[in-house]
Amino acid sequence: MRVTLRDISKKSGFSVTTISRALAGYSDVNESTRQEIIRIANELGYQPNQIARQLQGKRTYTIGLIMPPRPHTDDDDFFSLFLKGVTYAAARNQYDVLVSATSPESSEMDAYRRIVGGNRVDGMVLARTFHNDPRIQYLQSVNHPFIVLGRSAPDETTDFPYIDVDSKMGIQALVTHMIAAGHREIGIILPPEEVSFTAYRLAGYREALEKAHIPFRPEYCIHSDLSFSGGQEAARLLLDRAPQLTAMVGSNDWMALGAMKIAQDRGIEVGRDFAVGGYDDIPAAAQAVPALTTVRWPIYGLGEELTRRLLKFIDRDSEVERQQLVEPELIIRDSVGKKA
Repeated sequence: MRVTLRDISKKSGFSVTTISRALAGYSDVNESTRQEIIRIANELGYQPNQIARQLQGKRTYTIGLIMPPRPHTDDDDFFSLFLKGVTYAAARNQYDVLVSATSPESSEMDAYRRIVGGNRVDGMVLARTFHNDPRIQYLQSVNHPFIVLGRSAPDETTDFPYIDVDSKMGIQALVTHMIAAGHREIGIILPPEEVSFTAYRLAGYREALEKAHIPFRPEYCIHSDLSFSGGQEAARLLLDRAPQLTAMVGSNDWMALGAMKIAQDRGIEVGRDFAVGGYDDIPAAAQAVPALTTVRWPIYGLGEELTRRLLKFIDRDSEVERQQLVEPELIIRDSVGKKA
């Protein structure tokens, strides 16, 4: 027998109107009330009439997320964790998530125009920003609700809703920790130049050196993609170019783990002779040998929070916070030891 709103009303004690608005995601329903109604609806096995909801509210009750062809690679845990956070928060609010992927040969903008222009979603979640990001420019031009994980580059205007992690602070803390361990010859593997957060991570590296009165050496910096193999190739080039290096920073954990592998292949003992640090604190970081010192930020949690805020934008909630900068946390493990 099909469960109705009246069945939920009898079980919960809330009116049918309150239940309907709670399940539809309206912002005038108290969040604790909404969660209690959702809990009871799930317990009873309630399945909403999606077609009726769409016709009544002129909504799809779907949000979109497009996986970029670059710099993401198939060994990057970032998008896996982030997507879990997005989909979990959407499901708790009776929304679906349309996930689309683009190949290196296709245009990412074509995917945005197809999904947004075709009215297939009520809002978009974007992960990682790029210089003069055309996705953001397009979504602004068509006045479509969206929110971004990340800001514009430091020399560009950030005039859109976002949550970002202070990666300048994170890299600065990591490099400062390496300096305190006795390292002065520190290399860094940076993301591609077109990625907006690259400039923040380079700034954090430079400020840590400057505060310790260590000269900045451009030859100690190299760009690569955000992958294990990219970290390997970059570390190989850096160590060939500057064999005096005693420490290396990866701008994400996979880069750092790739660098660690190259150092170990050359007979260098990471954690004693050589320090390696990463960024993200993916599960593989703690499992590495030695365990990777890294910068932690709540990838899954921010996926949830971005989705919750996007749904409020869709509901035209003017009080929701539009921009937020989150502080990361330095996680000290065995890959950065005291320099002999």
